Amino acid sequence: MPKNKLAEILLVEDSKDDADLMLKGFQKYNLLNKVHVAVDGFEATKFIEENGHNLKIIILDVNLPGKDGFQLLKEIRENKKTKSIPVVVLTVDKEDKSVAKGYSLGANSYIVKPVNFAKFAEVVSALGFYWCMLNIPPKPYHNL
Repeated sequence: MPKNKLAEILLVEDSKDDADLMLKGFQKYNLLNKVHVAVDGFEATKFIEENGHNLKIIILDVNLPGKDGFQLLKEIRENKKTKSIPVVVLTVDKEDKSVAKGYSLGANSYIVKPVNFAKFAEVVSALGFYWCMLNIPPKPYHNL
């Protein structure tokens, strides 16, 4: 999986198949060279601490080994250096309780992974295009 210290997208996904599908979706908008994949919450935390200032978006699965996505999201929002980074939850968990928890912890969006391959690639492409090309993020925290 790509390791890119200048990444603008952090994909936190423990499923290699799902991560590969997402990366293929990003290719549609030429975003592949700006993606870093973390396979668990601990690896994501380390990457965010070292490179969070470059990130335009974090795409987060909540069902992760070790530190789960909800715990990671909570930590991101509690840290003044990372709290303004957009976080999109992209997961198979569609329970109302989980959706509510994601938003209460500060998710910018909560998307259930489509089962269909073509739809999954379409959703990921649109997600990357919106957050990396259309969305205007706040200035980095140190410029506020």
